[in-house]
Amino acid sequence: MELKAIIAGIEGLKAKGDLNLNIESVEYDSKKIKDNGMFVAIKGFQEDGHQYIKQAIENGAKVVMVQEDAKLNKADFKDDVTIIVAPNTRVALAKIACNFYKNPSRKLSVIGVTGTKGKTTTTFMIKSILEKHGLKVGLIGTVANYIGGKNLGESSRTTPESLELQRLFAQMVKEEVDICVMEVSSQALKLHRVDGTIFAASIFTNFSEDHISANEHSDMEDYFNSKLKLLEMSKKSFINSDDFYVRKAVKILPDKDIRTYGVDNEANLIAKDITITNSSVDFKVKINGKNERIKTGIPGRFSVYNSLAAIYVALEVGVTVDEIKEALLEIRVPGRSELVPNKRDLVIMIDYAHTPESLQSILSAVKAYTRGKVISVFGCGGDRDKAKRPIMGQISASIADFTIITSDNPRTENPETIIKEIEEGATKSKGKYITITDRTEAIKYAINMANKNDIIVLAGKGHETYQEINGEMRHYDEREIIKEVM
Repeated sequence: MELKAIIAGIEGLKAKGDLNLNIESVEYDSKKIKDNGMFVAIKGFQEDGHQYIKQAIENGAKVVMVQEDAKLNKADFKDDVTIIVAPNTRVALAKIACNFYKNPSRKLSVIGVTGTKGKTTTTFMIKSILEKHGLKVGLIGTVANYIGGKNLGESSRTTPESLELQRLFAQMVKEEVDICVMEVSSQALKLHRVDGTIFAASIFTNFSEDHISANEHSDMEDYFNSKLKLLEMSKKSFINSDDFYVRKAVKILPDKDIRTYGVDNEANLIAKDITITNSSVDFKVKINGKNERIKTGIPGRFSVYNSLAAIYVALEVGVTVDEIKEALLEIRVPGRSELVPNKRDLVIMIDYAHTPESLQSILSAVKAYTRGKVISVFGCGGDRDKAKRPIMGQISASIADFTIITSDNPRTENPETIIKEIEEGATKSKGKYITITDRTEAIKYAINMANKNDIIVLAGKGHETYQEINGEMRHYDEREIIKEVM
């Protein structure tokens, strides 16, 4: 594609060199650059792409885009390389990606789902329902990316960088996908990863404290406003009216088409007569003037909200009530209230709960229907919001009959330091707990103390099949650990 076409529509650019070049690829990773490529240098939290300009040129870059405030070494450049200066290379990259892949989001319907929790389950529910209706559906999210039943591989982040995102959309268009449903993180919105994407609809599931750190959001206001951007970008939106923060969107964005769903507050779509068991939840909802009984195989009150969001989207597309019922009854989501079969017939649930609200939600849900003990095994991630650690310690020790505080993904932090901060909250409760740094030993301890009337909740890692320690990603699948311990 001609360089002029790739950078079309980007404001504030300054260029030196030939703009008529034919560019065969665009990358922001210098190692991936090939002959006749374009390298976009991005300032990251850990590394600055401007330091790799020389490597990119040596690998074949004919065009280099830099940020106007970047410190550059003139010796890194060659005379035949075109240099483009942009006010913000992240913003520019998103537009470049849309141009280079010919704006694929205009050729399929994209549904974005944001919220502190519930994004993964809601996207899987929507995918399942729409496929039951006979549509070909793509999915982009935390667990993996899919085109229909084809798994494209595990995700490195909830929402891909703009270049990978538009590349995925282009692949979906090529494979004739009808609708793409995707998780949209607050970071993706803040860092312009979804800029240029056309959203046919969006969902805002809920909002609570998370992702407040030096490398994420400075405070709750920044976190909320970042998520709100998705609704601004969407043609229509569906929001949770029972969430204090989320329902503010109606007044904040009065000109947007926003519909509501809920249980306790007035809403366009309301669930009533809710029944929760240890393996499902069912409720009544009025669809087309008739009360319908809906049942889903994911227990917990939160599943009602996720189901309502999925139902609303499905109705907009023309899915029948029977198709909705069948799909929600069959739905299973990796790492979300996932029951793990085992030879001792213990009830062991893996769940991604990694925030105070999600941990409280899952523990409260299982507490309501468990005849024996609720045994909670959890930790908190390193290099992330430290304020939530004692809060989660107190929540688990207050609700669970026994808590085992352990490691999650300590990343570059000392795992024992994280555990001590969690323990500060646990001591405020009269609940019984123990600290075991090694997660495998913690799981073994839980299994050895459990009987068939108990439930073990392994919270925090969910779908993840790795553990990040000292910056190193190590294979770690809790399903395999359970099998080995047994």
